[in-house]
Amino acid sequence: MKYRKKPVVIEATQWFKNGDHPEDKSTMIMPSFEPSIESATPFLSEGKVVRRFRHPAVSGSIKCSRCNKIMHEHGWIDTLEDGHNVCPGDWIITGVKGERYPCKPDIFEATYEEVK
Repeated sequence: MKYRKKPVVIEATQWFKNGDHPEDKSTMIMPSFEPSIESATPFLSEGKVVRRFRHPAVSGSIKCSRCNKIMHEHGWIDTLEDGHNVCPGDWIITGVKGERYPCKPDIFEATYEEVK
């Protein structure tokens, strides 16, 4: 048997770095551990949708087998199936029940078209 995906309108945002998703609500933070305010470098807080990648068994300095960028440049998104790495350039899709998951750009382009 063959099946066709039902036409459903989804929300999607392409993700490249921490804070890209419009619902991340990231803010600039001034680190309190710097010896002086002049040497402090502000940084974005953790995203609420796509968090920073971290895994106790995976070094952040190794390269991703999918995109060849270091893992520190990646994100993590909680999904219904536990969670997934998010490579820079992946699309973050909000599904029909509000669930979020990443989608590779080539798959996204083959599956979806923009609604005007």
